This record gives sequence, structure tokens and C-alpha cells, in this order.
Amino acid sequence: MDINPIIIWNVLLSLVYAPLIYAIRSNSAEIQRVNILVNRTREEIAINYVSKTDNERDLDMLIKRFDKLEEKLDQVLNG
Repeated sequence: MDINPIIIWNVLLSLVYAPLIYAIRSNSAEIQRVNILVNRTREEIAINYVSKTDNERDLDMLIKRFDKLEEKLDQVLNG
């Protein structure tokens, strides 16, 4: 049986490209998985942290309450 050089070339290409395609597909799947995890992490961070406007509003409310408490203490101490 005569081995044609084209068959040898096709076998060599198959041996090179098959692992290459497998590696590309596995890397693509891993990238998709990491993207999903990053998006979930972003959502969790957004839930756990307070926005700047909410923080300012809460601090303003806290400062007003401390001012009222300070006024009451001044009234009690001064007479």
C-alpha cells in the first residue's frame, strides 16, 4: 500500500489542530465562567456597599441628632 504525502500532511495537521482547537474551546469556556463570576461579584458589591448620596444623607441625619442631644445637654448643664 502506497502512502500518499497528502494523507501524511492531513494526519499531521489533524494532530496539530485538534489539541489547538480543544485548548481554544476550553479557554473560551473558562473565560465565560470567569465573566459570570465577575458579574456576580459586582452585584454583591453593589448590594453590600452604600452609595455616596445615601451615606451623606445618613450622616446629615446623625449630625442633626447629635446637635439636638448637644442642645439638651447644654440646657441641663446651664440651668
